[in-house]
Amino acid sequence: MKKSSLLYKIINGIWDMCYIWKTEMRNVFHDEGVLIFCILVPLGYPLLYSWIYNNEVVREVDTAIVDLSHSHTAREFIRDYDASPDVKATYYCNSLDEAKQLVQRQAVHGIVYIPADFDTKLNRGEQAHVGVYCDMSLMLTYKAIFQTAQGVASQINSGIQISKGGGFTDRDDEITAHPLEFDEVPIFNTTGGYGNAILPGVLVLILQQTMLLGIGMAAGTSRELNRNRELIPVSKHYGGIFRIVFGKSMVYFMVYAVMGMYLTLVVPKLFGFVSMVTWTTILGFLLPYILSCVFFGLMLSCLVRYRENVMLLVVFTSVPLLFMTGISWPQSNIPAFWQGFAWVFPSTFGIRGFLRISSMGASLADILPEFRALWIQTGVYFLATCLVFRQQLRSARLKANLTAEVAEEEDEAEEIVENG
Repeated sequence: MKKSSLLYKIINGIWDMCYIWKTEMRNVFHDEGVLIFCILVPLGYPLLYSWIYNNEVVREVDTAIVDLSHSHTAREFIRDYDASPDVKATYYCNSLDEAKQLVQRQAVHGIVYIPADFDTKLNRGEQAHVGVYCDMSLMLTYKAIFQTAQGVASQINSGIQISKGGGFTDRDDEITAHPLEFDEVPIFNTTGGYGNAILPGVLVLILQQTMLLGIGMAAGTSRELNRNRELIPVSKHYGGIFRIVFGKSMVYFMVYAVMGMYLTLVVPKLFGFVSMVTWTTILGFLLPYILSCVFFGLMLSCLVRYRENVMLLVVFTSVPLLFMTGISWPQSNIPAFWQGFAWVFPSTFGIRGFLRISSMGASLADILPEFRALWIQTGVYFLATCLVFRQQLRSARLKANLTAEVAEEEDEAEEIVENG
């Protein structure tokens, strides 16, 4: 077969691509740092995170009670409050200052304060107040204390309305207390827990962040082992852009195809989180998401000069990227600049799409904007990666030629000195 023929070039390109794939795969499994970020962290970290939030909601939150009224209605309020499964009346204090000291020692997470004129105002037909003070450092404890106190207050309000309504039948009392009846039925997050709300986004973000860390660390290792400190070695197998890009990308796509199925299908089932994922939908969704992350990571790998640099570039962005997706803060309230900035990262559309698939049972047609955006990112980052690697290949060849010329000049100088 002639070397100038098209078939020979295609076969040679495929052979070089397989060689690059084999070399990159060997480096991944021989490099302990890359192995940790690409294999061990995606396997272990989701289990730890899911186990921490597996209880979904907090129960029996310790609360200090300051009852200065000592009335029948105040005791009824405290009794109903303590009967809730979410809170517990742990301490009974004589003053608000005493209760504050318990909060400072973290013995309790909130205070219920009933003033001395509580029952007097109720008997006069005036509006009475109950003070609720919460430790805002933990949002789950704040939610439990505040919502329980609010629910008990609403129940007592209904009893006061019925007693003053003058109704003759139970139906009259029912209309007086609840003129507008409603049923609260959670549609998607049926448990109302933190795990079901935040875990899908975290799982998808783990895929992107660990991939960026692994690719960046592998790039730093390549530069450190290369004599010219370049990302791409000068070799006959690294002679074309597409074979380099496809060879490297196949490694991470194969690894993270397995990790993606594990994170999206296995982990939620292990801990009983809400998951309406189907095989066909998740396979179609993960394909553009993983590809966009791979090409995005390869494009950014040109910025990594040392193995440690990737930690500075990637780790600190995890929390901001989670916030900018709109999973923990309404997307409509995020400034336009940050919404546009979030479009740069595949995790933005990946988290939004997977949250709808997992919690709402959406199909690919239902998440078409996110699905299209991921394919657009795949194409854009693929072209950007090719341009970056083309520049890196030129730089590597230029330095190799300069090094060869310098070596030749040194050899000639030594010959002149020897021949004297």
